[in-house]
Amino acid sequence: MGKATGFIEFKRGKQPYRAVPERLLDWRQVMAPWPDDVLKQQASRCMDCGIPFCHEGCPLGNLIPDWNDLVYRDDWQDAIARLHATNNFPEFTGTLCPAPCEGSCVLGINDSPVTIKAVELTIIDHAFASGWVKPEVPAVLTGKRVAVVGSGPAGLAAAQQLRRAGHEVHVLERADRIGGLLRYGIPEFKMEKRVLDQRLAQLAAEGIVFRTGCHVGVDWSATDLVRDFDAVLLAGGACAPRDLPVPGREFMGVHFAMEYLPLQNRRCEGDSVPDHQFISAEDKHVVIIGGGDTGADCLGTTHRQRARSVHQLEILARPPDERAPENPWPQWPNIYRVSAAHEEGGERVYAVSTKRFLGDAAGHVTGLELAEVRMKRVDGRVSFEEVPGSIHALPCDLALLAMGFLGPERPGMLDQLGVRFTDRGNVWRDERWMTNVPGVFTAGDMQRGQSLIVWAIAEGRSAARGIDRYLMGGSDLPAPLD
Repeated sequence: MGKATGFIEFKRGKQPYRAVPERLLDWRQVMAPWPDDVLKQQASRCMDCGIPFCHEGCPLGNLIPDWNDLVYRDDWQDAIARLHATNNFPEFTGTLCPAPCEGSCVLGINDSPVTIKAVELTIIDHAFASGWVKPEVPAVLTGKRVAVVGSGPAGLAAAQQLRRAGHEVHVLERADRIGGLLRYGIPEFKMEKRVLDQRLAQLAAEGIVFRTGCHVGVDWSATDLVRDFDAVLLAGGACAPRDLPVPGREFMGVHFAMEYLPLQNRRCEGDSVPDHQFISAEDKHVVIIGGGDTGADCLGTTHRQRARSVHQLEILARPPDERAPENPWPQWPNIYRVSAAHEEGGERVYAVSTKRFLGDAAGHVTGLELAEVRMKRVDGRVSFEEVPGSIHALPCDLALLAMGFLGPERPGMLDQLGVRFTDRGNVWRDERWMTNVPGVFTAGDMQRGQSLIVWAIAEGRSAARGIDRYLMGGSDLPAPLD
């Protein structure tokens, strides 16, 4: 513990951001770096608790008090060694994770928690800038071949772990670039793709083979894939979006979030996307249906495309500013939060449900009809009832559905393999991370359902251990979820 009184002397600092008028003019990262001296003070607030609940809050089991202390002592190189011991990609989690570790911080019982996420990101930024992130090439090769289907965080984490165990690893991605949702789902202003590319360069240098434009189940038979490799990991994510089957859904101008966001990301990558294929919010009244992170990603994107107005709808009531009695520490605090995108503008509308889309004679959406709702519980089940006399309309030229995902896409690869599914529609696995098909494993959102990036990395690491054990009879790979 570097400074015994740090949590008394220093209050939690706020993440620095670029000024709103400045950042709305470009697509660069909205966060600004912390000054080292300020961040060292923030790290000194860590109390090195006798029972560090932050370990339990983090699915990766990150050694948070260790690297907080090392940052306070200005020992950045040892800090990245401790950070990489449990997390393959701290630059992803330090940027994108909502930090459940902070929700479990003991200091949060009666004060603001430690800025764990900011310390994590600064450690890895120092490491890349100092040249400490180097390829770790396996000393001995096993002769075993593993295919990883999907190049999101779960697939990439598993691939790196398996390669370091000495296996030949091929990552298969149906898109034209590696990264999954990190590439085409996360806006550039939230994480610049150079951050992804610098990590992919390390993985490629370690010997991982990346194959893009490879759609398993369409242009490569899933049964042939199982035949050609000693093991297969299914890490294709939960890509089936939740739809909104209300009257008027067929109107032009109503799109899924994942139809909208990738197009802007492609333009940011330098791709030429014709105007007739591009979905733009410029000078439009935009309504985003869904109050989560994907909705906020849409919100920030519409701001930069210069929307005329933006409303973000949420069926739940507005969360409280502080923990409710039924939401005690160390549970994840269900409180009102303001993301960088919300700071930039737009109106958040709570406790409403869409009854129908309104349209013109040409078949284009012109508005939404909404009703206010109340949540109620009957026998432990949540439902919503309409508030009488509350129906009203919003103008809308562009509606974006950001209501989450229902699970993995079944046609093609999963149907060909004949994998079993859980009651919730996800790919089933056993305690070894293997599906009902011998030699075929699964990890990430494909088997867990839509979740956090930190869970995806943890599952990828754990599945890698299961695959290594299956191939070699035993494994020394760490597995946070075993």
